[in-house]
Amino acid sequence: MSRPPFGVALIGYGFMGAAHSQAWRVAPRFFELPVEPRMSVIVGRDRARVEAAGERFGWAEAETDWRRVIQRDDIDLVDICSPGSTHVEIAIAALEAGKHVLCEKPLANTVDEARRMTDAARRAADHGVYAMVGFSYRRVPAITLARDLFTAGRIGELRQVRALYLQDWLVDAEGPMTWRLDKDQAGSGSLGDIGAHAIDAVQFITGHRVTSVSGILDTLVTERPMLEESIGLSGTASGERGHVTVDDVALFTARLDNGVLGSFEATRYATGRKNAFRLEFSGSTGAIAFDFERMNELEFYDGADPAGLRGFRRILVTEPEHPYMDAWWPTGHGIGYEHPFSHQVRDLLVDIAAGAQPSPSFDEGLQVQQVLQAVETSSAAGSAWVAVGADASSADVQQG
Repeated sequence: MSRPPFGVALIGYGFMGAAHSQAWRVAPRFFELPVEPRMSVIVGRDRARVEAAGERFGWAEAETDWRRVIQRDDIDLVDICSPGSTHVEIAIAALEAGKHVLCEKPLANTVDEARRMTDAARRAADHGVYAMVGFSYRRVPAITLARDLFTAGRIGELRQVRALYLQDWLVDAEGPMTWRLDKDQAGSGSLGDIGAHAIDAVQFITGHRVTSVSGILDTLVTERPMLEESIGLSGTASGERGHVTVDDVALFTARLDNGVLGSFEATRYATGRKNAFRLEFSGSTGAIAFDFERMNELEFYDGADPAGLRGFRRILVTEPEHPYMDAWWPTGHGIGYEHPFSHQVRDLLVDIAAGAQPSPSFDEGLQVQQVLQAVETSSAAGSAWVAVGADASSADVQQG
């Protein structure tokens, strides 16, 4: 059956640009979609590099001016994978031009920017134009299954949450300076880059929101060598080394809206951990545990088992009954990092075609941004407890 064309413009061609490109290529070949996504144009500032990326990733055209792109009649959606400092201007302009928007997380660099983007998304939704944040880990089948088990009451009353995101790609103190280490471009470091995923996943699985936090941030390596393409980042000490202006480690305790305590850690200095996104939910009658380094597995503890048989069972999340998996390979054949991005494309296009708000919405992205700000405020105030959404100077900041 013929499906209407749906033109996509991708802003950015780095790590996330590659992952999103893969998703746009693959999703229409494995899922029945209501529209036919077309990889119309990829956008980047460097003409030679963006043209090379466009050819490699499968985009029809390359462009250096996103403003021209969002005015094109053949573009229906703008997919933003550029640094956080660019999100607010591009997203608002695209929504006002009548284009749907998919924006990588975190939504913005500041709560004020996120709020402006959310206001624009609400106005656009009144006209059938929708925006979504790219918290792709929601679409890992094992994480979606964890949500389903939790919602079904399989672990009883939630009592405690643990969420860690551990990487080691910055362990080498002489590794080069990148835009992710510059606060003006990235907004924050480990906290926003990977900690945001932990916050969203906990809230997605449990359905409960973080309402207050007590945290501390630290920067372990304060200067790094500059590569030629890095020159121009803010805080440059000289032509040879640049100042790291973001956090390397984020540790915080959180209170959820049901009173449950959660512990969170995000670091890119966990030596030996490559992408250990670890979640654990302890309940009154059971527990759920997940580690992305074993992304096709979910651990489930059922307290109703006989005493002599209790223990975490390993669920291999590759059955057609599991979320998203009926579109992929035969039972027992795992999927990889790139697949949740295809699931994201599938869900986004289905919701847009149905005239429904995709999730996570910009409102949800704003709430995560408020948690990030609360952790920063808490750290600056000596690990004080800070209410999410509170002004740093208000009475909602209490010295811990």
